[in-house]
Amino acid sequence: MDIISNSDEKYEMGYHPSPSSLDQTDQSPTDTPSYSILSRDSFAYCRTNSETSAFSEHTDDHSYSEIASPICWPGTKSPMRAALSRLGMNQRRHCLDEKKRDEVTTDVELELMKERFSKLLLGEDMSGNGKGVCTAVTISNAITNLYASVFGQQLKLEPLHPEKKSMWKREMNCLLSVCDYIVEFTPKSQNLKDGTILEVMTSQPRLDIYINLPALKKLDAMLLDTLDSFEDTEFWYAERGSMFENSTRSGSFRKTVQPQGKEEKWWLPVPCVSPAGLSEKSKKHLRQKRARANQIHKAAMAINSCILAEMEIPESYMASLPKSGKASVGDTIYRYMYTAEIFSPDHVLDSLNITSEHEALELADKVEASMHTWRRKACITHSKSSWDMVKDLMSDFDRSDKNSLLAKRAESLLFYLKQRYPELSQTTLDTCKIQYNKDVGQAILESYSRVLEGLAFNIVARIEDVLFVDKSMKSQD
Repeated sequence: MDIISNSDEKYEMGYHPSPSSLDQTDQSPTDTPSYSILSRDSFAYCRTNSETSAFSEHTDDHSYSEIASPICWPGTKSPMRAALSRLGMNQRRHCLDEKKRDEVTTDVELELMKERFSKLLLGEDMSGNGKGVCTAVTISNAITNLYASVFGQQLKLEPLHPEKKSMWKREMNCLLSVCDYIVEFTPKSQNLKDGTILEVMTSQPRLDIYINLPALKKLDAMLLDTLDSFEDTEFWYAERGSMFENSTRSGSFRKTVQPQGKEEKWWLPVPCVSPAGLSEKSKKHLRQKRARANQIHKAAMAINSCILAEMEIPESYMASLPKSGKASVGDTIYRYMYTAEIFSPDHVLDSLNITSEHEALELADKVEASMHTWRRKACITHSKSSWDMVKDLMSDFDRSDKNSLLAKRAESLLFYLKQRYPELSQTTLDTCKIQYNKDVGQAILESYSRVLEGLAFNIVARIEDVLFVDKSMKSQD
């Protein structure tokens, strides 16, 4: 009875005897061993069902002892064993969390790749009816949309968020990998062992991709490094009209570098500096980064212009051209372009007094249309039959020379217009070329250079904002 009562007390205290102790109790009620010995079965049961049990101890066939250690006695708690057990559980939980996080990240990236691949195949036509755009336009749109997703909210001079930077690099590598398979075949001599010389065709990257793509990747890396350099700065940002702590200025000092007469970009945050202004070291750093970003902008713009110039002009655009270039540009510009012995595009632009980007873009469309109208007329004149050329030799010579001259001057005027307004949107011809382009390589180079050009311009404008605020603060003092 005493044995039974003691057993009940142990159950009430939370002690559960092992099967071996129960067997010993049943078989020898007269023996009263102090504690039972743990068997192999009881050890395995504890490891399987309780990871934090104080009775769990690593044993094997060589280290197994017939006598239990005092630490393993039931009812005896070991702080060291409990701490080690909790540590093991935390480590295992941490490993499982990392593994689960990696699996989730892999699944998300895989789904993104599937979506990207599906859109390329469907041509952005989710109905699957084959009415989508061509592959070149799809890749161009993908690069443009990726740039908007990553850099669309980059309104401050600060490092790009690590997740967005990783997203930009990962997805751009995926889109640019198409260029690895755009090749051209060139003849190459091969010498055989018997002295025979054979001419074989070998593949190599297409020339425009081989030249421009590495340059664009380099410009991309330089722009990201420029943003990373603004981690610890002496300036900060506040929302328009709000007063920041320890700031003596508000949104009234805001100035954006922009063409003359352009409306202010009210959605941009306002840069702030201390009343003492920026240090010489900080201003030197800003000027260096501005010069660097400005050079990147010019390089990206040059590449973009070259790629657009190489694209074929769509027939739909040529069909929409006016019959007369004079009607397109107007009498004033036409008279000066035709009569001036020394043509000065700057003089023309100064006399027009352009007050908005819309007016500049409208003028660019008109000049570009008249340029192609005069080029087409010059080509038509030279494409006449031999008898017509002999018959109209004298009359057509002056006319052809006039059309070529006007086309060259229109091209010069368009170039100076784009230089004076670097933020100018794409002209109607540029948009038409991108829309109807079917060359995948040109689509990638054009869209990649275009987004880098925009990013470099924004960085230059943000730096100009900070320097203007610093100058304003010092002029107040």
